Amino acid sequence: MSATPMSGLSLVPAPAPQKTALIVESSAVVNHIVTRVLTSEGWNIRRAVDNKTLLSLSQSNPFDLIVSGQQTSGPEDIDLLRRIRSARPHIRMIILVDQWTRGDVIAAMREGAFSYFAAPFEPSALVDMIHKAMAEPAWDDGIEVLSATPQWVRVVARCDRVTADRLEQFLRGVGDLPEADKDDIASASHEILLNAMEHGANFDPNRYVELAFVRSRRAVTLRVKDPGKGFSLEELRHAANTNSSSNPLDHMAVREEQGLRPGGWGILMAKALVDEVIYDEHGNDVLLVKYLDSKRPRGPRGF
Repeated sequence: MSATPMSGLSLVPAPAPQKTALIVESSAVVNHIVTRVLTSEGWNIRRAVDNKTLLSLSQSNPFDLIVSGQQTSGPEDIDLLRRIRSARPHIRMIILVDQWTRGDVIAAMREGAFSYFAAPFEPSALVDMIHKAMAEPAWDDGIEVLSATPQWVRVVARCDRVTADRLEQFLRGVGDLPEADKDDIASASHEILLNAMEHGANFDPNRYVELAFVRSRRAVTLRVKDPGKGFSLEELRHAANTNSSSNPLDHMAVREEQGLRPGGWGILMAKALVDEVIYDEHGNDVLLVKYLDSKRPRGPRGF
């Protein structure tokens, strides 16, 4: 009896297993946002009525993403994350809270939260972060807290765009800042972080930048140090900061020649959002200073 010939058969790859998210019931708006984003990407959704149920389900089932409920406090959700990660150390969890205290965001970073949102927050920012959590192929924390008090935080961050976005969201909750200052500081740090990751490390995920956040009574100072050899601001032709007033888009042609991503506005944007931007001699260590009261110095901004 001859074997059945196989040459005419086409092998169809097995479909990828459906990913599943576990979410705690939250406000109607948040429930709608999370459900819409997950179902639009074909994810399965399991729901828990509270943290106790979520913990039980997460310990007995491997979920790809967990989103906590908004009606809980920061310490409750951080304790929940700690207990979940003791059994599933690489779980991606986005924490949503209505009640929080200073230091909760730092604790969330230490415990490996993917992101942290304290009310009030922009729904669009939550949507964007859920998409990032869903798309990240190989999950690893990427953010390590070196030392922290509510006034002084030092972290190292992996050199990739998603880690920069996550760190920007964490910074919005550090230091108990007025809303307008919070947005300016987080956005400025994000731009400088991307510059450091791109030009200091070529977005190499095996390299890290260091960021320090210092909150005094009258100012916030952020320090970003990249692992590169540095640069001269006068020679930074791919940045909008060096454009002449007659040609504000001159740097874009330089970036295209050098094969860089569209952009180059980071230094210019940071200058507009904070009061001082100060580079060291080598160009790989920068301070951003934002004054928080009316006694700020008057005169020209820093570099």
